[in-house]
Amino acid sequence: MDAFAERLARLLAEGSPRGMEELYDAYGSLAYTLALRVVRDPHIAEDVVQETFLAVWRRSESYDSSRGSLKNWLCRICRNRAIDRVRRGRSRTAFGVSIDEAVNEPSLSDTWSQVAAELTRQQVRQALDELPADQRQTLELAYFGGYSQTEISQAMEVPLGTVKGRARLGLARLRGQLTAVAQL
Repeated sequence: MDAFAERLARLLAEGSPRGMEELYDAYGSLAYTLALRVVRDPHIAEDVVQETFLAVWRRSESYDSSRGSLKNWLCRICRNRAIDRVRRGRSRTAFGVSIDEAVNEPSLSDTWSQVAAELTRQQVRQALDELPADQRQTLELAYFGGYSQTEISQAMEVPLGTVKGRARLGLARLRGQLTAVAQL
C-alpha cells in the first residue's frame, strides 16, 4: 500500500473528518462515474455516492488492507450500493428506456395501428411480468437499457454464462407466451 493510502486508512480508522475530505477529493469523481455507469441517472448516481461515503465513514474500521486497496474497497461499496438501487427498482429509468418508450408509435392518423400497438405493448408487458425476476431483469437491462451481456454480468454479480442462460431462457419463455396469446 502506498503512503497516501496508508495515511488515509489511518485517518479514517481514527474517525478524522480530514480523512473523509481527502478520500472524497481523491476518489469522489471515480465513485460518481462508477455509480452513473450502473444506475444511468445523474441524480441517483449522486445519491449512491453520498450513501457510499456515508457507509465508508460509518464502517471505516472494517477496511482491511490485506484484502485489497482502499480505492478498490470504496469502489466495491459504491458498486454494490448502485446495484442495490437498481434492484430495488426505485427508478425504472435506470434501465434507460421504458417499454412504453421502446415501442415505435404509429402515426396519429392510423387508429387501427395505434390499437394494435397498444395491445402488443400490453401483451409484452404482461409476458415480461410473468417471467422469473432474474430473467426479466436480464432482458430489461439488455433490450431496454442497452447493456451488454458483460455489463449485465458485472451489474448483477453473476457469471457471464448465467446471464447468457437467463437471456436465452427468458426469450424462449417470452416467445412461447406471446405465441400462445397470438393464437387466441
